[in-house]
Amino acid sequence: MAALSPDGLDYNSFPLIALNYTTRHKLSLYLNPDAVTASNWTILAEEMGYNYLEIRNFVRFPDPTDSLLDDWQKKHSKATVGELLKLLQKIERDDILTDVTHLIDKDCQKYLRKTKDSSKSPPLQVETVDSSGGKCITTHDDPSGHLPELFDAFICYCAQDISFVQEMITKLEQTDHNLKLCVFDRDVLPGTCLWSITSELIENRCRKMVVVISDDYLDSNECDFQTKFALSLGPGARERRLIPVKYKPMKRQFPSILRFITVCDYTNPHIQGWFWDRLAKALKK
Repeated sequence: MAALSPDGLDYNSFPLIALNYTTRHKLSLYLNPDAVTASNWTILAEEMGYNYLEIRNFVRFPDPTDSLLDDWQKKHSKATVGELLKLLQKIERDDILTDVTHLIDKDCQKYLRKTKDSSKSPPLQVETVDSSGGKCITTHDDPSGHLPELFDAFICYCAQDISFVQEMITKLEQTDHNLKLCVFDRDVLPGTCLWSITSELIENRCRKMVVVISDDYLDSNECDFQTKFALSLGPGARERRLIPVKYKPMKRQFPSILRFITVCDYTNPHIQGWFWDRLAKALKK
């Protein structure tokens, strides 16, 4: 398999996360079955360097191929699109290469465009705001700067989801949960630098961050910055800091950077009665 696409793209320069759901699903359809005449996902795993016990561990997943690809991309720097294509050729699955190459090329083109667009967005390293410097950034900051206002959680949301955020305020602040939420439109003083103030609040003023996920969230540059900044703060940030909340059905794919974090799902009618208590306990933990 050539390292270059028909359009001249170097597949070795694309991480595995460039592959979208349709492509990965098709790979699973080819590799999951225990075929006698063709190499399946277990043979691919061996070529990736996994041992017998590690491969057996993937059997418990409903989609072992997708779980294998997820694990490979997390653990190995060489987990590129080009390397995957080379391994598929090595295990003699030319049928897969023939069928999915056009999808892979489309995914890489889309990933390249998205990468170029994101380079135009504000960088994650932003101007530092000193909480002790006497500068008020929230409505209840101490004017002297000695007692900056602190919060239990920063709420990451887009304007279209404000009604759910208002319900969150009612359920978590105005009840026995007695939590203190940082809601940008309510708590942050106007006239401040958006990106630097946001990073200060997330990193130094709020213990947790609730990410309100919706189709509109996916189109918000502010939400994208806030989420990526929180994830960039250090190892374990996913587990310690972020709590994704899905409050209504989505037509688009759930954001890939959050799919390894347990979601608080308000759309499930069977657990809505427990939703606010679970979220409150997670924020207090």
